[in-house]
Amino acid sequence: MKKRIMLGLILGLSLTVNTQNDTDGLEKSIFGIQTGLLGVWVHNESRLSNSIVVRSEFGLDTGILGGDFYGETSVFYGPVITLEPRWYYNLEKRISKSKRIDGNSGNFISIKTSYHPGWFTINTPDNVTIVSDISIVPTWGIRRNIGRHFNYEAGIGVGYIHIFEKEDVIVLNEPDVAVNLHFRIGYRF
Repeated sequence: MKKRIMLGLILGLSLTVNTQNDTDGLEKSIFGIQTGLLGVWVHNESRLSNSIVVRSEFGLDTGILGGDFYGETSVFYGPVITLEPRWYYNLEKRISKSKRIDGNSGNFISIKTSYHPGWFTINTPDNVTIVSDISIVPTWGIRRNIGRHFNYEAGIGVGYIHIFEKEDVIVLNEPDVAVNLHFRIGYRF
């Protein structure tokens, strides 16, 4: 009888340790959709370690044209491809305070690398040609869950942008500073 109780305790403790190890880190893979004031995106986060993921994203970013050169102000949408390693740095603290980390809920630091290929645009004025660019922006952000499937995310960062010039296209005041300021609401599948 004592052997059975001892065996039961050892198995119970090992199951508890396994369960804690599985929940101490990020989820293996998350697939979802997010929207904000400046576009809509489909994303996947794949876990590399207990606190690091790689986020891949495809979506439509919003652009705004205006001023004397363009005429009236217009809003357009263009495709964007993003690859972003993220380090969720406060998971242990959230667990110790009994806060949620499911759905990769936590604070993160990332290097957001986005490419606007210029394949097509929606609602671009006839006299404007959109050229492709790439930006690399170190970003600080947070993600929090609302219920089981919904979440919100906010982030801010400043980095570098490079615009790829085309023949017969004049780039006025080519910027070299990119800003990532986002607030998104999403659904996790």
